[in-house]
This record gives sequence, C-alpha cells and structure tokens, in this order.
Amino acid sequence: MSLGMDNPTWCHPHGSLAADGWDCVVDDTLPGWTHTGLRTATLGAGDSVELDLADREAIVVPLSGGVQVDVVVAPDKHVSFSLSGRAGVFAGATDVAYAPPGTTLRVQAPADLAPGTSVRVAVCLARTTGETRIEPARLSATDVPVELRGAGIASRQVRNFGVPGVLDAQRIIACEVVTPAGNWSSWPPHKHDTHRPGVEAELEEIYWFATRSTDPRGTDAVGYQRVYGTDERPIDVLAEVRTGDVVLVPHGWHGPAVAAPDADLYYLNVMAGPGTERAWLICDDPAHAWVRDSWADLEPDPRLAATPPVA
Repeated sequence: MSLGMDNPTWCHPHGSLAADGWDCVVDDTLPGWTHTGLRTATLGAGDSVELDLADREAIVVPLSGGVQVDVVVAPDKHVSFSLSGRAGVFAGATDVAYAPPGTTLRVQAPADLAPGTSVRVAVCLARTTGETRIEPARLSATDVPVELRGAGIASRQVRNFGVPGVLDAQRIIACEVVTPAGNWSSWPPHKHDTHRPGVEAELEEIYWFATRSTDPRGTDAVGYQRVYGTDERPIDVLAEVRTGDVVLVPHGWHGPAVAAPDADLYYLNVMAGPGTERAWLICDDPAHAWVRDSWADLEPDPRLAATPPVA
C-alpha cells in the first residue's frame, strides 16, 4: 500500500507558505481549510508585522526571543503587552497574548537586538462569530499548565497555554508539545472531526513543527507525522518533518507524531471548528485505544519534567 498520497495537499515544507512578510501563512485561501489559521514571522531589531483580525481571534506565541504586542481595540483604546518569550521552543513554556476579533494586532521585535540576531513569533488564529466581550489579555509563562502525558516511549510534555479553563477565548484551542528523541506522541491515534455532544468535537488542527538534533555532530533532525482516515472520509498522510514544516489535519485519525532517535520533536497545535462549544473532545482509534491501559505501571520518560523539557 502506498502511504502519503495526500501529502501534497496537507503537508507544507518550510517556506512554501511564505507571503506578505510572513514565513508561513495558513488561512482559508488554502483548499479545504476553513476554521483555523497560523502565521509565523522572523523579525530583526525593531521590525514588526501587523494583522487586521476582522472575524478572527488570535494568540501570540513567541517561539524564540521576546516581542511587544499592541492590540488596537478602538481608535481611542490600545492595549499593549510585553512578552519576554524564551530562548527557543525547547527551553520551556512562554508567556502569550490574546487578541479578540474586531481588533488590529501589531507584533514588534525589540529595537535593541544584537546585530545579526532575530526573534521568531507565531500568531495562532481561529474564525469566530465576530462578536465577543472578551478583552485582550496576557498569560504569564508561570501560569501555563504543564502536563506530562502518556508513559514510557509514548511520553510527551504538553504546555496548555490556550485551552478552555486557562485562557478565555471564543473558539480557538492551542497548545504545544515536546516529544523527546525516540518517543511517539499523538498516541494512540485519535480524531475530532464529528460533532457528537459530550463525546467528540469537530475541530480542524494545524501542526507546526520544530526539531532539534541530540547528536553532538548536528545530524539532520527529523520527525514523522501520520494522518489516516476512514472508508467514508479517506486521507493518507505520512510526512517527514523539520523545523518550520506544517501539516494540516482536516479530519481523520492522527498519530503518531514520531521523534527520530537522534532528534527532539516540538509541535504547536491550533484547533477550532464550526461548533459554538469550545471543547477538545476526542475519540481514540479502537484498534489502538488499548495502549492507554498498558501505561498503568509505566513511569513517564525521565527526560521529561516541567523544566527543562528534555535533557
């Protein structure tokens, strides 16, 4: 059986989605994509990017370095946040900022960056009704819940900065996951593509990847992502991923996301759907759901802790 036949549609290598000063633009101009969006940018000293959110809400996530975030709510109302960020995505959780629909978002790098250096930032997006009473907000890195999920070689660290109960929002759900070299993440395979109240939510999902070699020689750092569907809704993705690559999951079972034995794997997830309830409700592939019971007597990978995520 041939695997990955749908890679050209749903897998986007680093740089292939660059536009308008952004390194990556995922939005509803992509065929088959509706509810979620993602933009990333690399900014030099004093550089900035601006985005009119219209009927979208946003979470600003520093990937490396810190940024200044300005949210224009109305001509006479501006809200500003300073995000100190982090050295890189493997260094730990970061502070984030939320901007509601109907606002204009401006993200700027510090003016005093050292020559030749830059910061990298992501803007996670979700389509909303366009009406909200939610105010712009900042969530400190120290307030981001950090969860160790799975056990043994299925251990990973999840930083839940943009989930219900942590960050107030209308539709968007966002988090980031670190998987140590050699481990499997997004396991068992699961899906969230059908509205079943209290059981499963209908959510698109974006994966933005970063990899880091654990080999002192700095060998090629890769990971792998699998997405597969049902007879009624087929999809077939098997992608080799590196830093800056994007995989879109419109529907279907997704998992595993595999870290190669010599590379740590990171991914930023953005989810949203058409439903009015903001909830992450998933169902496991029945063929693999049993694996959860096998974790009862296993400890999480010892390389994982609240800080640092991997050794």
